[in-house]
Amino acid sequence: MRAPLPSSFLTVPLAHRALHDAAVHRPENSMPAIRAAIAQGFGIEIDLQPSADGVAMVFHDADVDRLTYETGPVKARSVAELQRIRVRACREPIPTLRQVLAEVGGQVPILIEIKDQSGTMGPTDGVLERATATALEGYDGSVAVMSFNPSSVARMAELMPHIPRGLTTYAFPASDFPRDAGPQLQAHRENLAAIAAYDAVGAAFISHHWLDLDRPRVTELKSQGAAILCWTIKSPQDEVRARRVAQNITFEQYLPTRP
Repeated sequence: MRAPLPSSFLTVPLAHRALHDAAVHRPENSMPAIRAAIAQGFGIEIDLQPSADGVAMVFHDADVDRLTYETGPVKARSVAELQRIRVRACREPIPTLRQVLAEVGGQVPILIEIKDQSGTMGPTDGVLERATATALEGYDGSVAVMSFNPSSVARMAELMPHIPRGLTTYAFPASDFPRDAGPQLQAHRENLAAIAAYDAVGAAFISHHWLDLDRPRVTELKSQGAAILCWTIKSPQDEVRARRVAQNITFEQYLPTRP
């Protein structure tokens, strides 16, 4: 089953990690950045990491070091502990996915990236995917999920087949994998670069690196009906270039024109 991507994901530009600007107290993936995107009518792209007790947290990094005044892995702390940690540049804590969904309430589309927990885009233990599905239960706004890891997308297909799914994609250079990667891991990397799992996971779209949109596989998927999104546009000039192929953009550091 391939759940179709709502049309809003092709018409409303998506604010990367929400409409963030730390200079005005709206850090990435924070509630102030979520509210700013809603106020300006932009869609929202967010990232998920798991808490120690299996709650989906809206946070990009595996560790809290860069974005908070604490240190250590996100998944080493309970949701209660994480909600006591203030995000740098604002007074609010790390939000849960359920809190973000309640704030958005269907006003704008939400694109959710499930961050890889395996380290090699390999088999998932299902913890973050189950937490994501639990938070999404009953939400009736425009929402889609994606991941660099096809195993995560496949797990979401099992848990919530009615939610549109996609793959976050790019060239997957060898430098992203261990130097001593054996033949099996090397073959896996090549399959990721080839977007080979698209049909197997029932994807309806890809979100591809904008500088790699001329890849033949992207052209092939688009010709077969796949929706093509891209990441991450940082200027109007780059947007014009990306839109020659992509039907929508994820953006930051400027404000694109809304439809």
